[in-house]
Amino acid sequence: MRFLPVNTDALLVELDDLEQTLALFAALQNRPIAGVTEMVPAARTVLVIFEPGLVSRDALIAGIGARDTTAHVARDGKLIEIPVHYNGEDLDEVAQLLGITPDEVIRRHTGGTYSVAFTGFAPGFAYLSGGDPTLDVPRRKTPRTRIPAGAVALAGTFSGVYPQASPGGWQILGVTPVPMWDLARETPALLQPGYRVRFIDAGAAAGEAATQGASSGTSAGTSAEASVGTAARTSADVSAFACARGNASAVNSHPTPALEVVSPGLQAVFEDLGRAGQARQGVAASGAMDRGALRAANRLVGNAPAEAAIEIVYGGFQVRAHGPSVVAVTGARGDVTLRSAAGSTWAADTYQAIALDDGDTLTLGQPSAGIRYYLAARGGFDVRPVLGSCSTDTLARVGPEPLASGDRIGIRPAGQGAIVGAPEVAPAHLPTTNTEVVLDVVLGPRTDWCDAEAVALLSRQAWTVTPQSNRVGIRLNGDAPLQRANHAELPSEGTRKGSIQVPASGQPVLFLADHPLTGGYPVIGSVAPWHLDRAAQIPIGARVRFNPISDFVPVDVPAVPVNPT
Repeated sequence: MRFLPVNTDALLVELDDLEQTLALFAALQNRPIAGVTEMVPAARTVLVIFEPGLVSRDALIAGIGARDTTAHVARDGKLIEIPVHYNGEDLDEVAQLLGITPDEVIRRHTGGTYSVAFTGFAPGFAYLSGGDPTLDVPRRKTPRTRIPAGAVALAGTFSGVYPQASPGGWQILGVTPVPMWDLARETPALLQPGYRVRFIDAGAAAGEAATQGASSGTSAGTSAEASVGTAARTSADVSAFACARGNASAVNSHPTPALEVVSPGLQAVFEDLGRAGQARQGVAASGAMDRGALRAANRLVGNAPAEAAIEIVYGGFQVRAHGPSVVAVTGARGDVTLRSAAGSTWAADTYQAIALDDGDTLTLGQPSAGIRYYLAARGGFDVRPVLGSCSTDTLARVGPEPLASGDRIGIRPAGQGAIVGAPEVAPAHLPTTNTEVVLDVVLGPRTDWCDAEAVALLSRQAWTVTPQSNRVGIRLNGDAPLQRANHAELPSEGTRKGSIQVPASGQPVLFLADHPLTGGYPVIGSVAPWHLDRAAQIPIGARVRFNPISDFVPVDVPAVPVNPT
């Protein structure tokens, strides 16, 4: 058993194979360790997230290292049969790779029973192990920019079904009409860890072919598990995932008070502190990018810290008050303008409570520092939670839709004893495009997959934030790319906010709030928790320099001997 550093509050446990991984995960579920808040099992690893104030890293390693990983985990859960139209774009190529006919690929794929080993990448995406062991094929060298929902695919020895249209590097065998993810179900994810799965040949023609919508274009450095810049939604995507809408079912009917969106700007979404604890369904926490700014906005209007606020990117946002309300704006530094119904205009400050009268219009200008504003309202916005949170996850497409012009957002009554806070001092060092932003980094867990020069280059070279950055992550570009020492294919493993992945291009990707739950590229290091809010405010064009604050030191623990009695 090997323990690899991930961050000050996370570590990665590496094991020999999937069976050991499932045994450890089961042991930790059956007898939890106090202080562990989340676990993400994968092919040969378990990502363990913990509260440093409740359990030390050394105590956690000792507690996990004492668990028996030789126990067999029964995988005899509910059987799900999935009909497949085997007309996939990669069926012939997979047959050639294996030296067999396409019909034989289909026969082998439908001939065995699979087990849901773990979930990740996207809500409802299950990694299926078992089946015919000869179906072992690599991911595509250059991933597709779009794979359709329902695509049935192979990667390594795993099979999987894409729950939504997304980029991906798996080999497509066909497509199924059965939805993997449906918020209308009591448990949205069809496939749960431990379930058994059998694929049924449904013929080659009916329904949408797996080649339709699968772009022949490619995106260097993009994979099914590491995609940034692809969060835009089509109307079909929105319909398929039935996320609550701000001017429809998400907001209950209240005559007053309310805010009407006049202009949403580039992007305006509801965010709270996220939906932790949904890893079993392949759902990451998401939540506000700048959690400190969210808490401050709620504090100023007398709300609980976790109340949902509106996260606004790059300004251009305008709302009109219907009835009196109290709001606060935090986060980015920029012009905040009020205009009364009579036409009078005056400036307001961020980080203080603002009283709005009926007909007042509040406008947020383009920020001069930082990029994300947070708008909170006293009493909280009347938004329906999805899986326990009002956060919009732009990659997973879970949560309320982004706000649009004409949306009317109800405001709930303030709770008894809620006290409006005194004005606060805004952060002094918000990032700007003409300053170099320094981020502390904890090295690991896959620092040794990069050569020594790459590790030195990570901190020596300044990295430019590219326009392809968003809530999923920051795509960075440097004059010299990071070179890998290990070019093998990394089995999928858990990732978290702050992870710095190194794709094949060598240009790193810094994962942010809407990152995928698992990833297939090595993580060289992770931004320390105290600098994640700063990372959330870095504008496009700014330069980032990483400051390693630790050495990469894995810890090996001998396997627990089996008691012969």
